[in-house]
Amino acid sequence: MKDQHSRLRMWIEQKLVNIPELFFRHYKQLGIADDEAMLLLHLMAFHSENIDFPTPGALAERMHLTEREITEKLQRLLQKGVIEITQGIDANGKIFEKYSMFPLWERMLDFIGKRSMDQEEQQRKNEEGEIFTLFEQEFGRLLSPIEIETISSWLDQDHHSPKIIREALKEAVLAGKLSFRYIDRILFEWKKKNIRTIQQVEKQREQFAKHHNPSALPKQNATETRKKVPFYNWLEERE
Repeated sequence: MKDQHSRLRMWIEQKLVNIPELFFRHYKQLGIADDEAMLLLHLMAFHSENIDFPTPGALAERMHLTEREITEKLQRLLQKGVIEITQGIDANGKIFEKYSMFPLWERMLDFIGKRSMDQEEQQRKNEEGEIFTLFEQEFGRLLSPIEIETISSWLDQDHHSPKIIREALKEAVLAGKLSFRYIDRILFEWKKKNIRTIQQVEKQREQFAKHHNPSALPKQNATETRKKVPFYNWLEERE
């Protein structure tokens, strides 16, 4: 994340990134008032004109605020850590001050990243909840406490993804061996073979199909292949 922030600072300072759209979308969630947002937009406009440290008077000429009100709002934004005053050196070696809104972009980046993580976490929880419902539908009954604990163990202790558990259930249904013992064995063998994605599952199936039916045409789809090749009996892996 540190490297990401450094890259963002470089892009902004070199004027390679334009972020008003993100700003309009999220400034309220960042605790910025409407009048403060307008002042920040004017600072952006001055920055695009290569004026990095506009005076309150210059800002007042573009806003319905007095110089005193603008000064107070700038101080408030500095106190909130939304903007900062930094120093630079011009081509003549003269030190100058400028308003930097990098703290704002940094906070916005953190906010967007956290919200994205929250959405992913919520999606994961929804997928996990659907797994229990799917098992009840396939078994045609409510799950017992032990069965619920088994599924929870697959998720929390064995760290199987909901998609992989769903695929293992599908494997058991199509093989006509619908039992938790059989599904657990599938997941155990997949984990042992480092099979963690649907693509890896399909590859495993293709390898098994070719081994038992080498003459099968490569263009056959998965359903056709399953009809011609016996299912792998996962319970016989170690039995």
